[in-house]
Amino acid sequence: MDRVTDLASKNAAVIFTKSSCCMCHSIKALFYELGASPAIHEVDHDAELEWALKRLGCNPAIPAVFIGGKYVGSARDIISLHVDGSLKQKLIEARAIWF
Repeated sequence: MDRVTDLASKNAAVIFTKSSCCMCHSIKALFYELGASPAIHEVDHDAELEWALKRLGCNPAIPAVFIGGKYVGSARDIISLHVDGSLKQKLIEARAIWF
């Protein structure tokens, strides 16, 4: 778990993904569209990292999105935040984007 929190705190926006996950691709595309450049950590060959995400309460474990070092949620949570307009504000507050 320390590894996850360490990685999540190094950038304003961090996404843990798998290359075969279509929702991961969609979330990354959304962040890029909003002007953010999140740190992307692929867990394809790192089962230990995926288990650490699950132990932190990330459910589902992938994609796991952290903004400002805090776990924000998975794809469903991020889409909900985007629809209600609060995702962009969270990214601004974390200094992942500037406006």
